[in-house]
Amino acid sequence: MAEVELIMPKMGESVAEATIIKWLKAEGDKIEAEESIIEIATDKVDSEIPSPEDGIVKKLLFDENDVVQVGQVIAIIETEGTSGDSVSKAFVSETKTEEAISKAINNTVSAAVTAEQSDKKAINGKFLSPLVRSIAEAEGITVSEIDSINGSGKEGRVTKDDMLNYLQTRGTKSNSITEEVPKASVAASASKAVSIAIGSDDEIIEMDRMRKLISEHMVRSKHTSPHVTSFVEADVTNMVLWRNKIKNKFQEREGEKITFTPIIIEAVAKAIKDLPMINVSVDGDHIIKRGHINIGMATALPSGNLIVPVIKDADQKNLIGITKSVNDLANRARNNKLQSDEVSGGTFTVTNVGTFGNVMGTPIINQPQAAIMAIGTIKKKPAVIETPFGDTIGIRHMMFLSLSYDHRVVDGSLGGSFVRKVADYLENFDLNRDF
Repeated sequence: MAEVELIMPKMGESVAEATIIKWLKAEGDKIEAEESIIEIATDKVDSEIPSPEDGIVKKLLFDENDVVQVGQVIAIIETEGTSGDSVSKAFVSETKTEEAISKAINNTVSAAVTAEQSDKKAINGKFLSPLVRSIAEAEGITVSEIDSINGSGKEGRVTKDDMLNYLQTRGTKSNSITEEVPKASVAASASKAVSIAIGSDDEIIEMDRMRKLISEHMVRSKHTSPHVTSFVEADVTNMVLWRNKIKNKFQEREGEKITFTPIIIEAVAKAIKDLPMINVSVDGDHIIKRGHINIGMATALPSGNLIVPVIKDADQKNLIGITKSVNDLANRARNNKLQSDEVSGGTFTVTNVGTFGNVMGTPIINQPQAAIMAIGTIKKKPAVIETPFGDTIGIRHMMFLSLSYDHRVVDGSLGGSFVRKVADYLENFDLNRDF
């Protein structure tokens, strides 16, 4: 028999660790190649790790809710074959000699000790991950508060979920549920806790993990950026007529359905090229002007939660490329098949509130971006049409666009000009263009 080591895979450039949600196999269970053995979660996405080979699960090296670094061995699978024949593939590490294993362990322990000694925010010798530290800093959680949290991670380590659970009950009184009232600054004095009375017919529903992350992200955005929203009503009749004219031909030729979303994303990418200072982030007293136009598209999941997959370098794609990216990302988002890199790196976000029949919205900025645009539903309305022979009334397809932006770095002139620019591209859509 041979042994194969299953390691925690790398799930994106910015992802260094993952939390074990659930083991799908127990020690002693048989497992087939490509069969999922574990569910993991990062701060970006949830995913499953498959087994690289047929065999029997010999050893599970971590417990559920443990936080595991990328590259660490998480399980050992016993396979058919002679000892020493294990070959590295997919998530399998190379077989190491006893001396190499000993050296690797010593190096890991040495590195961990050095990190803990150099990290001023380690509590009682327990290392805090960068994500945990960033949550603590953003929410103004003191060292003494962190020290009071009972960590659920290995050796009492405080995990991201521990922090989010603590924030939910922070400042509460016994036998009551409280909600935090946002302050102008996270670092300001402790938030007032508003006591909520619970009626006999009320139902208390525990937030799932993704809802907790969304909640924390939205509150942090409001704490960070002074939001301003500008609105424009656009006559998108030409866009609607063109899409209706070519949609069947488009599907026959490209094997894809074309919706209004990729057409609007194309217009947004063009407007960003015209007004690049909308495509920025704030870092202290510095403005970071982004070199790429990576447009996120907010996507509703069957669970009711929201995720934002990102179309990288949207300005470099033609309409066919954008359409295929939109359809692929949306489908895989709804089936929980996105990779971590596909929900990170966005520089601007578009959200389609018209999907729910809403005419307009005031979206919250997706930090650390500086702006987000909401698309309303398209409605037929009577409108004044200017012609060379005078004004007339006609039935037109109208749509509201609303842009929320960070007023620290985007003034009303730029914000208003940008949403107007997007509307201009849509209103002047070429009815005779190819796709």
